[in-house]
Amino acid sequence: MIKTPALAVIGGSGLYRFPSLKNSFEQEIDTPFGKPSSPIITGELQGRTVAFLARHGIGHVYMPSEVNYRANIYALKSLGVKQIVSVSACGSLRENYRPGDIVIPDQLVDMTHRRERTFFGKGIVAHISTADPFCSSFTNYVRQSLEKTEAVVHVGGTYITIEGPRFSTKGESNLYRKWGMSIIGMTAAPEVFLAREAEMCYATMAHITDYDVWHTTEEPVTVDMVIKTLNHNTSIAQEAINNLVALIPDEIDCDCNKALENAVMTNPNLFPAHTKKSLDLLIGKYFK
Repeated sequence: MIKTPALAVIGGSGLYRFPSLKNSFEQEIDTPFGKPSSPIITGELQGRTVAFLARHGIGHVYMPSEVNYRANIYALKSLGVKQIVSVSACGSLRENYRPGDIVIPDQLVDMTHRRERTFFGKGIVAHISTADPFCSSFTNYVRQSLEKTEAVVHVGGTYITIEGPRFSTKGESNLYRKWGMSIIGMTAAPEVFLAREAEMCYATMAHITDYDVWHTTEEPVTVDMVIKTLNHNTSIAQEAINNLVALIPDEIDCDCNKALENAVMTNPNLFPAHTKKSLDLLIGKYFK
């Protein structure tokens, strides 16, 4: 019997290919929102179970806007996951956040427009609080896990999520800098919001691969840049994940696990049966 994962990691498929992962097992999971991007790999690290999900599919076959974020988060929730760390590639919009560094953002701006952002709808309405989208308590553990590596780590900053799949124009990149954005990527939204709806702690480990296109003395971002940096940082990410598994408690002291407590606006007597059934994993503890 597979134990409940102490942690889930969403990132590239290469993350779970490291020697210290034992007794790995692949699971295909169906959800009311479709199939996740990839099978979920579970294995043991530091004597605890960890789940891995390849966000863009095995072999990177889904564009950022094609990722089934709802199915991914729902599938991890169905396994009992309470904490998710996202490992992603980002561009830097600040001089002091250099390629090769790792940033743990604390704020987010969502500029996407083609993605399903909520589990709710179809007769059940909920409004969650996302003033602080990343879990500060869990982020503290992620920080500690990275500080045990040789990586240059920055804590704090605003992550702007763009639709993609193209990279920014110089006009857009400079505008984001004027807005005070720190890093730029394509996957944090709606992933972080769905994790909050699922009452899960979420933090991002953003690997800086480039200076986007704003930096006048650096080459504009290319796919080659992104791949080279991610390959170089894979061992750092794996080391940090090992450290994180050893650090995190079974229960983190935060409010993420009760995000839906007062969020549902719809009269329970009016819940459509089919919608209530599909959302039971999320709202069942509040509405029997």
